[in-house]
Amino acid sequence: MTQIGDPAPRGGGRGRVTGEQQYVADIHLPNELHVKLVTLPVARGRIGAIDASEAMRVPGAVAMFSAQDLPTPMPRFGPQFTDRPVIATGETKFHGDPVAAVAAETLDAAEEATRLVKVEFEELPAVVTIAAARADQAPRVQDNVGGNVLREHVVAWGDLDQAATHVDLVVENSYRFPMVTHFAIEPHAFIAAPDDGGVKIWTSIQHPYWLQRLLAQTLNLPLAKVRVIAPDPGGAFGGKQHAKYEPLLAFMALKLQRPVRLVLSLEETFQAVRRTETEVRVRTGLTKAGKLVFQDVDADYLIGAYADIADRVVGKGSYIACGPYNYEAGRVTARSVLSHTVPSTAMRGFGNPQVNWAVESNLTEAANEIGMDQVQFRLRNLAAKADPFIPFDTPCDGDWADSTRRAAELIGWDRPKPEGRGRGFALGIKSGPTTGLSYSKVHLQADGSAVVYCGTQDIGQGARTIFAQIAASELGIPLERVSVAMGDTGVVPYDQQTSASRSTVLMGNAVIEACKQVREQLAGRTGVEVVGVGNAKKEPDPDHPLGGSAAFFEFNATAVELSVDEETGDITIHRHVTVSDVGKAINKLQVQMQDEGAAIMGLGHTLMERYWFDDAGRIRNLGAIDYRIPTSMDLPEVMVSDLIENGDGPGPYGAKGMSEGALLPVSAAVAAAVRDATGAVIRDLPLSPERVWTALQERARTVRHLGPPESRGGIVSATH
Repeated sequence: MTQIGDPAPRGGGRGRVTGEQQYVADIHLPNELHVKLVTLPVARGRIGAIDASEAMRVPGAVAMFSAQDLPTPMPRFGPQFTDRPVIATGETKFHGDPVAAVAAETLDAAEEATRLVKVEFEELPAVVTIAAARADQAPRVQDNVGGNVLREHVVAWGDLDQAATHVDLVVENSYRFPMVTHFAIEPHAFIAAPDDGGVKIWTSIQHPYWLQRLLAQTLNLPLAKVRVIAPDPGGAFGGKQHAKYEPLLAFMALKLQRPVRLVLSLEETFQAVRRTETEVRVRTGLTKAGKLVFQDVDADYLIGAYADIADRVVGKGSYIACGPYNYEAGRVTARSVLSHTVPSTAMRGFGNPQVNWAVESNLTEAANEIGMDQVQFRLRNLAAKADPFIPFDTPCDGDWADSTRRAAELIGWDRPKPEGRGRGFALGIKSGPTTGLSYSKVHLQADGSAVVYCGTQDIGQGARTIFAQIAASELGIPLERVSVAMGDTGVVPYDQQTSASRSTVLMGNAVIEACKQVREQLAGRTGVEVVGVGNAKKEPDPDHPLGGSAAFFEFNATAVELSVDEETGDITIHRHVTVSDVGKAINKLQVQMQDEGAAIMGLGHTLMERYWFDDAGRIRNLGAIDYRIPTSMDLPEVMVSDLIENGDGPGPYGAKGMSEGALLPVSAAVAAAVRDATGAVIRDLPLSPERVWTALQERARTVRHLGPPESRGGIVSATH
């Protein structure tokens, strides 16, 4: 019998690798119509007349929808702010913002008719960078927002001014993090169909119940008349958390009284979801002995044309920017900056990789300034278990020094480096869920098999496998006799959302409680049908800056060893070590796979990924040809993933959530290793060959003209 902690056959794995699994794009309904979007070749354009007469002459073309075909005033939606129109009205706000949608009997007909829709428009000035969006007299992205700063978030403790009077050194620098996209293998896909006075939606969504509530509000329907079916997606990474074109498809289906389907191309997906671009300024105050005294972080996040969940990304992602260290005083100021770019949304790490890159890089510079080993410097200041490192939040919940020392050991930190190589080290931390409500139902069948019903989505994290393992263990039955049902609001009980690495902790605890009810009802009986219902809650706290304290922290230590080809600027990572504090691994193999996947995703934005825009705000590198992500040719020569298990988490058997932590410190560790190998200091991502080569040339010029001082480019001030 499979035990907790052991590898287990992947739930749904066979269907994924054989092609038997049906993704949304594989689903077809009788009498369905195919939908394609009509967009403008600019970021911002005033919409004039839309002429579909020629388009509607295409054989098979059925209808075109634009703003005039929807209710007045235009319905708007969003998980935080109801600011996004169902379809563009008045003007487009970003490159790819649809002004119309064409429905046809076949996909070919829909594509041809879309090309024939004529739209009169006037190109308007657009802002696509942080500097442009924040400039005086910048065009406003949203008329009802004063300026382009949607919201400013401030988290602070201690007296920063007082703390600054007893430091020996202040290290101050600015860092940039690029705009990148999720690049899930499965593009976004949507189907809507009228259903008994309501609507049924098929979509690759992470939060089916959240979408159900949003659609009911937007369509003015009872919740009971909105059903969301969400098959396991082909990757999500946060990009499939919230509604995109489901409201539009729902309106079309109800108006036409026929099923309608929209499957985005990869290029269109690039115009649907992305991570926030960020500029971060960091001031670190410390003593010559290596004690951190204060941290002051100021960040601008470019969130795009509409808020989506991005303002929450800014608030929560920046909240823990000071890192897992004890400070006398800390301050984090972060702004959500609107722009005429694709609306950003959640992405693995949820705003933390951006600030982690900046703060950990600044700590490396601080350690170098005082001549202290980077690992020892971090250990000197690292929060110990139960330390209130953020005074008004969950105290340190792990022995984080264990992960730190283990990563240093596995990279050979204290051993001599091979010639031409550099080593870098960084830590990452992220707050887990701050609220939560998850229900599970476990049905023990008369033959001793069991079905676990839960609203959590398996987005690749292996939730099906984990819940089956827990149920098998709790009920004492073989794993192969457990099935897991999820992905249908008409079948499974409520779950708040699938995000923040919450699945194992919250839903896992709910499954345990449901199994406990089953055992209590059995009372020695056999051959009976028994149903148990369990739930797990994380209550909100309205007085907390995030609405609630962290259920747990994801903590990771990352170390890399690399070399740089100084003729080309190309980086080769010879060894990549990632060590995460996981509490308890329910399935060690899955945990290591998630850690390694997160690390490789981190290498993407570290080494190569970014959007490029032209002067009109158009994205110039849509799709797989001009937008690079890591392939097998870019992977580290050796990747080592290890776990720290102290059973100190709030989840089943002491588990904590994980799978995002290994992403957070990658950039800072790689940049530190590049500096160690070459002496070049780079503060803008990605560390592309061109950028590294340019930095090497600048470093060579600096050395020739000014000699070889240890640090250049940032502001380092001595206070005593």
